Amino acid sequence: MTQIEQSELPAGLGDPGPGGIPVIERMREWRSRWPAGGGVAVFNAAYLDAVERVDPDLGRAGFDDRGAAALLSARCAERYLSAVETAAGGRPPECWRPLLPYRRHPGVRPAQWALGGLQAHVGHDLVLAVVDACRVLGCEPADLEGEFEQMGDLLALLEEHVHDVLLPGPDVLEVADPLTHLVHSWSLERAREAAWSAARTLWRLRAFPALAEEFRQRTDAGAGLVGRLLLTPCR
Repeated sequence: MTQIEQSELPAGLGDPGPGGIPVIERMREWRSRWPAGGGVAVFNAAYLDAVERVDPDLGRAGFDDRGAAALLSARCAERYLSAVETAAGGRPPECWRPLLPYRRHPGVRPAQWALGGLQAHVGHDLVLAVVDACRVLGCEPADLEGEFEQMGDLLALLEEHVHDVLLPGPDVLEVADPLTHLVHSWSLERAREAAWSAARTLWRLRAFPALAEEFRQRTDAGAGLVGRLLLTPCR
């Protein structure tokens, strides 16, 4: 990563965002607004769990004080929060619509809601966050590859939460259970690889706004399609 002065960088998750409220506090506020157990509420709870495990003292130091990594993580979270906040009176990205605003379906299990949110976050938000960060820092996506990998560590904690907390125990989750098939059909590693390729492509298209917007919309639609498949009722 190109050497950049810390003072030039926007804040991380624990520092004030555009509305003056830290990103992490906005996530906590949404947790208190939603009933647990359905839709994006499950993803939000898993996201908070992962972030707080990375840094339990976010209010003091921020999610990451290492400059570009802080910017990337904050922009990624802001994309998610923007989708959540838009849902109240606007049109959120297509990939988030299956989970918003308080979707509950008796046949969709908590692990599916969390994976659906993770798919939207990686397949859409992370792509745009890389482009956002490149614009702010005046760098190429290749310069942020290390920071992208650091973001992957947080996403891996999110996935770990799904497997350790949201999936039924082995005495309940049988091999023939459709949920077993769904969970193991989706790969975070493959989703991240696709997101990295999409971000690099979108960055190259920045000189062609109409084409870039078409590509962004198709990326959003593709992430939404996979998300809907992950939310296939299993009961």
